[in-house]
Amino acid sequence: MVKASDVLLILVAIIFPPAAAAFITGCSCDLLINICLTILGYFPGHIHAFWLIYRKMQAEERYGYGGFYCT
Repeated sequence: MVKASDVLLILVAIIFPPAAAAFITGCSCDLLINICLTILGYFPGHIHAFWLIYRKMQAEERYGYGGFYCT
C-alpha cells in the first residue's frame, strides 16, 4: 500500500534523486552510489532512487512500519 510519505519520496526522487536516497538510507554507501549515478547520468540516478523506494515499501509491507533497515 502506498502511503503519503512514499508519494513524497517519489516526488523528491523525481526532482533530485540523491535527496531521496539520503532520506531513505541516511549517509551510507547507497547515497554515494546514487550521487555517482546522478553525476554519470540523471536517468541512472532516478532508477536507483526508485529502486530504493521500492525496496523500502516492500520491507514495510513484509515486516511492518520501521521494518526497513539498510545494511
